[in-house]
Amino acid sequence: MSKDIALILGGWEYNANEVTVRKILGIDGREKIQMRLDLGVLQMETDGRPDGKMPHGCDSLLEYCLLRLQRYRDRHGDTEGFEMSSEECADLKQEAMQYYYRYLSLFHLGDYLDVIRDTDHNLRIFDLIREYAVEESDRLSLEQFRPYVLMMNTRARACLSLDERDFDRALDQIADGIERIEDFLREVDREEMIENCREIVFLQEWSERIRTNRPLSDEEKLRRELRLAVEAENYERAAQIRDQIREMAHS
Repeated sequence: MSKDIALILGGWEYNANEVTVRKILGIDGREKIQMRLDLGVLQMETDGRPDGKMPHGCDSLLEYCLLRLQRYRDRHGDTEGFEMSSEECADLKQEAMQYYYRYLSLFHLGDYLDVIRDTDHNLRIFDLIREYAVEESDRLSLEQFRPYVLMMNTRARACLSLDERDFDRALDQIADGIERIEDFLREVDREEMIENCREIVFLQEWSERIRTNRPLSDEEKLRRELRLAVEAENYERAAQIRDQIREMAHS
């Protein structure tokens, strides 16, 4: 059997301007995610670690490290003195990169719940390294990516709400995401970056598009008619609309 992947890639062209992903059924009968790259394809499991490995018998290296942390806490009463070596941090960073490729793929496939799962996973890796890495360079190495991961987590949550046509909840989730990024930038003494932070700007513009394009409720439509009637000095019609709004409020 040929090992040439040309048969896999045939008819599935790489596009540098967009994320090209698909789901396929593996030879083990399980669903896989494939991301098209310029020189080939990246294949990932849909659950657990994207590479399918189980470090130390755990579903992920993060899970193993958290288990090790819990054992340390059980022995010592707290986590003071718990440390993670540069090698451990490097392995966690590699795992975070795998999850990044998968949540990016999942977002474009519309699997928003799994995007939330994987972005939460990476945020927990960031927290663990920042808190317990021996070397300061390791503690700071992933923080530059935190605004992006928070943004993707926010986008996935809001997209789920938009799918349910719950526009108010989506707007609240976007506002919460913006606040989380702002809080982070203040925490790391980068408050001056808030105004021009790409992730914040994106979420603000998205929020505005939702506000502009969302369908109006019956009450909102009436209030718009009321404003137009007042502007046209059609006070009789304005009075009728006010009565309708009051009736709606008490129904």
